[in-house]
Amino acid sequence: MKGTSVIPMEHGRQVDLLNCADEPIHLPGSIQPHGALLFFTASGLLEGWSANAPGLLAVDPAPGMPYDALPLPQPVLDLLGEYVGTGETESSPSMVPVGIRGQDFDCIVHAACGRVVAEFEGRDVGADQVALFAVKAHASIDRLRRQKSIEGLLASAVDQIRAFTGFDRVMAYRFRPDDSGDVVAESRRDELMPYLGQRYPASDIPAQARRLYILNTLRSIVDVDYQAVPLLGPAGTPTLDMSHAVLRSVSPIHIEYLKNMGVGASMSVSIVINGRLWGLIACHHMARKPVPYSIRMAADVLAQVMGSTIHSIESRLESQLIERSASNRTNLVEDLLLEDDPLETFSRFAGSILSATDAQAQITSCYGRLRVHGEVPAGLAQAIVDSLPEGGHDLIMREKLDDWPEPVRSRLGKWVGLMALPFDPPANGWNIVLRVEQIEQVAWGGRPEKTSTFGPLGERLTPRGSFDAWYETVRGHAHPWEATIQANARMTMAELVRVMTARRTQTEATRAQLLAMLGHDLRDPLHSINMAGMVLEKGAAQPTLGKRIQSSTSRMQRMISQVLDMSRIDGGLGLGMSLEPVDLAALVEDLLDEARLAYPAIPFQSGPSEPAIVNADSGRLGQVLSNLLSNARHHGEAGTPVRVSVMADGREAVVEVSNVGAPIAPDIVATLFNPFKRASLHNPRNRTGMGLGLYIAQQIVREHHGEIAYRHQDEEVVFSVRLPLLDS
Repeated sequence: MKGTSVIPMEHGRQVDLLNCADEPIHLPGSIQPHGALLFFTASGLLEGWSANAPGLLAVDPAPGMPYDALPLPQPVLDLLGEYVGTGETESSPSMVPVGIRGQDFDCIVHAACGRVVAEFEGRDVGADQVALFAVKAHASIDRLRRQKSIEGLLASAVDQIRAFTGFDRVMAYRFRPDDSGDVVAESRRDELMPYLGQRYPASDIPAQARRLYILNTLRSIVDVDYQAVPLLGPAGTPTLDMSHAVLRSVSPIHIEYLKNMGVGASMSVSIVINGRLWGLIACHHMARKPVPYSIRMAADVLAQVMGSTIHSIESRLESQLIERSASNRTNLVEDLLLEDDPLETFSRFAGSILSATDAQAQITSCYGRLRVHGEVPAGLAQAIVDSLPEGGHDLIMREKLDDWPEPVRSRLGKWVGLMALPFDPPANGWNIVLRVEQIEQVAWGGRPEKTSTFGPLGERLTPRGSFDAWYETVRGHAHPWEATIQANARMTMAELVRVMTARRTQTEATRAQLLAMLGHDLRDPLHSINMAGMVLEKGAAQPTLGKRIQSSTSRMQRMISQVLDMSRIDGGLGLGMSLEPVDLAALVEDLLDEARLAYPAIPFQSGPSEPAIVNADSGRLGQVLSNLLSNARHHGEAGTPVRVSVMADGREAVVEVSNVGAPIAPDIVATLFNPFKRASLHNPRNRTGMGLGLYIAQQIVREHHGEIAYRHQDEEVVFSVRLPLLDS
């Protein structure tokens, strides 16, 4: 090298924790000393080399020397020939084992940034031993492929990698969304302090290191006490990009970090899934530890298999969640099309909604009414709804206490996670799922704050020196809402808004139909009353006159009352209950007496009757039972009895009204309690019916916290009303 003007390329930059995030770790300008490096132009001319290359490789390098003029083993020259002159700016590495001066080397060649790089890594073990290690590694791959869970996969992986590499400790990290990482699996020598379960802050791996971990998935440090060997080249030669180099020197901050942990050598393998750093396999040895290139590559392949298997497991779980969510969404939408009260629909689906969202409580609000599923006090539920924008159109998510408006925070207790889905903005309709606070004791791998101290490079911010677990209790946070759950919520929201908009349009059309129908149907009874009035004015006595007037006015009153009741229900006003203790048996008997007088030709029978006191509005309950008796009278077979029974069933009172008749068709049953049913309009057996009776009856029963249901049993149509018994 006489007369050759070459200078070191090492950047020599002072680094501490303040600026390590900006350190150009891919341009260190030096290598680790257990090997040598040569790099060439794309056309094969020598551009630079490591300072130890002449001694290790028995070469006398000079800038501009053709690669095939160097006295290198022929397999190396052949391998270089495969890269030189191809025009490729980037290419994956290839390796060939060679011997130089009695020393075994693995020669690894790759192209990067328009250069061809040849690294000669010293190998202390023979090819036969490497082959045995490789067999173990490939057996490990088969074992990993059989794992069915991520936890089992990682636990098996650390055992397998430690077995074929011989490291003292092998750990599997899994990164969180905030880039902190948890040690989720560990295999170690018994006398070493365990790190399993500890969390390491995101700052342990700066952003540029993460990028490099994705680009080059395997890194090795043979000896943390190494003295870096500088790269040499003519003045003005651009520093070599060593992103893909196996001998690349590492950041002094990282070396200090490892020394603080008592580590003598390390190897790390990235687990990359869809271009994201999912996790990391970190291997530590307490002394110098060279691992042959072929064995490291086997570990790298193992990590790729792990990434593929993890991706398959996560995809399978995500597909199951998506499938379950899609099924729930379809059923929910179908029910909303049939059910008139969305609060009832969401209440029926509460269990499946909470399961699909991994939530613990649900609040549904519409027209100022609330329905709560879970251990959320009514007052808090109302405060949560009030914290949402009136008539909001966007999905709202909150994951921690600070996400909530200040006035409601002190009332939340454990309910700090919220996902609110607006399903009917004009009615301020929200379906809200809540997650509880995750009180978490984090075992940090040492106190994560930076400390200022004297390190090997002087007084500055340095990596922490203790890795004993440092515990911190984290409060006020719920588990973050997963991307899949968010995506499903948005699809559900779009579907529900579409359905509710369609329902609103249909309701408006039905109102117009109702007004037109009332204008037509009220014309006849009004005409009858008018004619009767004219006859009365002339003094012509007619025996049926009073009865006709009473019948016509009763029909009018019933129709008008039903319309008014429906208007109150649609407006969210409720039906206005005045509750008091009511004896159901006595109420039923009074209604039967009235029915017998009005319709003497129909046998009304009183079945088994037990005392049953409920807290109710007797007038409204009478309206329900009168409707059921009227239906039984209109639809029962002629000459057959209408039976009514009252009984107690546990803590509930049950009233059943039955009549002999064929079962109701399934398609009609699906809309039995809907208003304006086609089966009710223009029914020849009940020409004045509008299909509102059962709808209003259901609303009355619900406002009494009860249930009304239909069944067909023993050739009879049976309607049952269940109400809570009044506590004695």
